[in-house]
Amino acid sequence: MAVESDPRYSSAPSPAKVSPLYDPKVRGMVAQIVLLVIVVGLGYGLVTNTYTNLQKGGIASGFGFLSDPAGFGIIQALIPYTESSSYLRVFFVGLLNTILVAVIGIILATILGFIVGIARLSSNWLVSTIAWAYIEVMRNIPLLLHLFIWYFAVLRALPAKRDEPISFFDTVFLNIFGIWAPALITADGFWMTLAAIPLAVVVAWGVSRWAKARQLRTGQPFPSFWVGLGILIAIPLAVFAATGMPATWEHPVFKETGPLLRRGFQQDIGLNIIPEFIALLLALTIYTAGFIAETVRAGIQSVHKGQTEAARSLGLRPNRTTQLVVIPQAMRVIIPPLTSQYLNLTKNSSLAVAIAYPDLVSVFAGTSLNQTGQAVEIVLMVMAVYLTLSLLTSALMNWYNARVALVER
Repeated sequence: MAVESDPRYSSAPSPAKVSPLYDPKVRGMVAQIVLLVIVVGLGYGLVTNTYTNLQKGGIASGFGFLSDPAGFGIIQALIPYTESSSYLRVFFVGLLNTILVAVIGIILATILGFIVGIARLSSNWLVSTIAWAYIEVMRNIPLLLHLFIWYFAVLRALPAKRDEPISFFDTVFLNIFGIWAPALITADGFWMTLAAIPLAVVVAWGVSRWAKARQLRTGQPFPSFWVGLGILIAIPLAVFAATGMPATWEHPVFKETGPLLRRGFQQDIGLNIIPEFIALLLALTIYTAGFIAETVRAGIQSVHKGQTEAARSLGLRPNRTTQLVVIPQAMRVIIPPLTSQYLNLTKNSSLAVAIAYPDLVSVFAGTSLNQTGQAVEIVLMVMAVYLTLSLLTSALMNWYNARVALVER
């Protein structure tokens, strides 16, 4: 035993000593430290040089300007705003306008893109050809040209301010100033109706989970979609009726007589959707839907045809096969490039400056920057906003992608 424990009689070779200069871990750590020092140094030099140049030019630095009054009007504001409001309020007005057009555009482009993408694979030659023509035409026209077509060629050709507007059921009207529709005027107690909406969403989600578990247990389907839709409508409507219907509709007023300058639709009566918003939303939706349609087509074609044949052998109709078998499997391929299209749509909304839609770039990085001269601060704030919106969108889509991914056993 003593011989075996003696290291002189051990058959295992002693580990060779490696110099730190040849250790990959040490060299990698040193390289990272050096790179970090270089980046920090360059960043410090850039900040110092910028601050020095601003001081030499007599330009104030910092974010104190945000509390100064802006002194200009904005044609669309989702929060209270006047010309005496601060530049910080201008920032939030532009941010909300950007989020509004991005969210609605993503929803509409997704719906239209899925419809066109599925139609592209239709066995009907006419439907497939129309979808193919839409995709090829819309994707190959620059987005800026889309904007100009809708804003200058289409919306500017509508009836003038004092001319008879285009009417839809004598309720919604259309002229060169955009869409005029009834506005919802709320009263005390309407907050209870708004609070009932998330409650209805939770109840509908619970019904959907119960229906799925019931079908897995018994094999019997349940119309969870229609029941959930009924819940989403019934609960807020019941609360609205129980609280005495604390809301009314204010219809737009069109005057044909009286002083010339006062004819046409009266301001601040009813709801007015400005033509700049309409043109931007249509351009973003139609342009992005062409790319989404191709993504959907590729995702559907990635599903093996044996899945479709198996579904049809069980007696499923073509529409149910697409809904229950093909689309759920195709989503694994669709979601990653779909995320890129959502990010592109959000960033492309900055082209609104070309038609004077008051988004973040137009009113904050445009008008506010020209009036204050605080280019560094304003550009940094705008960059931070778009970076945050992109990261949030990516995080949400990555979470959904993980939910629909196949789980290996």
